[in-house]
Formats: sequence, C-alpha cells, structure tokens
Amino acid sequence: MSASTAVLRSEARLFAREPAAIFWVAAFPTVLLTILGLIPSFREAGPELGGLRTVDLYVPVVVLLAVIMAGLQVLPPVLTGYRERGILRRMSATPVRPMSLLTAQIVLNGAVALCSAVLAMAVGRIAFGVALPEQLLGYALALILATLGALAFGATITAVSRTTKVSNAIGMAVFFPAMFTAGVYVPVQVMPDLLQRIVQFTPFGAASQALNQAAAGDWPDWSHLGVTALWTVILVAVAARWFRWE
Repeated sequence: MSASTAVLRSEARLFAREPAAIFWVAAFPTVLLTILGLIPSFREAGPELGGLRTVDLYVPVVVLLAVIMAGLQVLPPVLTGYRERGILRRMSATPVRPMSLLTAQIVLNGAVALCSAVLAMAVGRIAFGVALPEQLLGYALALILATLGALAFGATITAVSRTTKVSNAIGMAVFFPAMFTAGVYVPVQVMPDLLQRIVQFTPFGAASQALNQAAAGDWPDWSHLGVTALWTVILVAVAARWFRWE
C-alpha cells in the first residue's frame, strides 16, 4: 500500500508539471462553456429546446468533454510513453508493480476530469444561471460511468498502440467522433431523430442523454446507463486482453 501511495504521489507531481494536460482537462471545458455562454442567442430559451437555452444543454456536454479529454488525449500518450521507454519493464523488477502505475494514472485522470465537471457546473450556475442537476444521484452515476468508459477507452488505445506516435494518431482519430456523439458540435437533443437513435448506442451519446435526463430531474433511462456500462465492460476486457507491459 505504501509503495502504491508513493507511486500515486509521484505521478501527481509529474502531472502537475504538465500545464497542457491540466489546461485541456481541467480548464478548457469551462473556457468553452464561458465562450458559448457569452453568445446572446445561446442565453435565450427556445420552444424547439423544450423551453431550455442552448447554454443549459451545453453544461452536460462540456462535462463529458472533460472526461473525453482525460481518457483519449492525456492517458494514452503517458502510458504508451512509459512502456516505450521501458519504465514499466524496469518497475516489474522492483516491489512496485506496473499495475500501481496504471492505477495511479487512472485515478489521477479520473479525479481531474471529475473536478473539471464540478467546475463547469459551478461556472454555469454562477455566470449563466444554469440550474444544478435536480437528480444528483442519477447525474453522479451517469458521470462516473462516463468517466470509467473514457478511461477504459484510453487504456484500450494504449493496449493496441506500440508507440506514442501511434497512440496519438489513434487518440485523435477517435477523439473527434467522440466529441460529436457527446454533442460538442450539435447537442444530441437537437439532432434529427434517426441520428439521435444511432448516437445513443455510443458510450458518450448515451452518457449525454443520461446526464440531460438527470439534470432535468428524471432518473436516467436504464438503457442509456446500460449502454455506457456495457461499453465500459467491453473496453476493459479488450484492454486487459491486449495490454502489454513491454
């Protein structure tokens, strides 16, 4: 336990020295929300949005953006770099096992993503009057599942990538479709019906719907939670099957 704690502390210090990673995960989602909230038309309610404003819809979206950033953009290059440089192989000869490093990275990225989500909700509430989630338990459950799914996605990318360049390329190839399904470009609620049904079978599309339902005060549909959880299980299985320490 002490060795794992030492690894976690060491990785936390290294993470703190990466301003780019901190910005994109912790700050960028809130910056994006602020920019969107400053657009006058985005602060006006519309009947096509069920009486909501566009900025209301974008709070769950930027919350998802934080976990996507952590899982797809930050986690894979770090783990692939450790493996590429032989750090994981050398750790296997010490009392600290490579699994401790993997766990530390997952915990750190997950914690930063969740903190970013709380920051985005706070700024949305204070700056733009966005209501806090009415179904807090359902919102928290959906957010945790989405975070686990994003990190599992990142672990899968790491598992199938031999080098950091490959993991960066795969991460970018997956990142933009993930943002689309999460509603970054167009909120899922205003997509055409057929596209909505398709997107809801993706991990972040389902998570986006679950978060919106919880924000409105309803318990998230079990089908949305189930899709997100199923994707997480599948990705964890793939990562466990193909992940190599060296």
